[in-house]
Amino acid sequence: GAMRVIAFTTQKGGSGKSTLASSLAVAAAEAGEKVFIVDLDPQASLIRWSKERSKQEAPIGVEAVTPGKLANVLAALAKNGVTLAIIDTPGADGAAAEAAIRHSNLCIIPARPNAFDLWASETTRRAIKSLRREYVFLLNQCPSMANSPRVAEGIASLESLGGLLNPLITSRVDFQDASRLGLGVTEYAPSGETAHEVRKLWTSVRKRIGKAAGSSRKAA
Repeated sequence: GAMRVIAFTTQKGGSGKSTLASSLAVAAAEAGEKVFIVDLDPQASLIRWSKERSKQEAPIGVEAVTPGKLANVLAALAKNGVTLAIIDTPGADGAAAEAAIRHSNLCIIPARPNAFDLWASETTRRAIKSLRREYVFLLNQCPSMANSPRVAEGIASLESLGGLLNPLITSRVDFQDASRLGLGVTEYAPSGETAHEVRKLWTSVRKRIGKAAGSSRKAA
């Protein structure tokens, strides 16, 4: 089948894009996808992650790419049989975010359940809409009291903006511990709550890209 492209994008740093991208990549690979990560973030956290990972059994390709080279890199990956490309972007508006949005089947906008992140995610959403791509929100780093009023407000406002991925991702140290070792949470603590959330997340994302690819891929 055709390669699918997912971009993690938001105007705000600290929303957990790289951590989510790496753990989602691992969960997708465990589910049988051939995954490659494209790192457009000058901080290159995912390059560091992949260096740690190279000590592990199951490598996942990661390459740092400049926005101008993105199209060529994606074309080469598709030729090499990659089924899922995940793009990580810097937490700022600019060429990298725009390139990632343009080339994606689905943009995932992670936001923490606070006003500043939610405002930033609204700005990101407008940018994605203006480029006519598919997008979905992801509520990340939620307090483990999932029924807190702040989270409920976050959910309501993101749903009203047009779609929220299930499940909410709770703030837990598993993410940090896994990332440090070059792992995804599903490898680090396979039977933990966080791993469970991330596997569910991949299921939601897969459904969503199935739909997006069906509707919005024009013949190139």
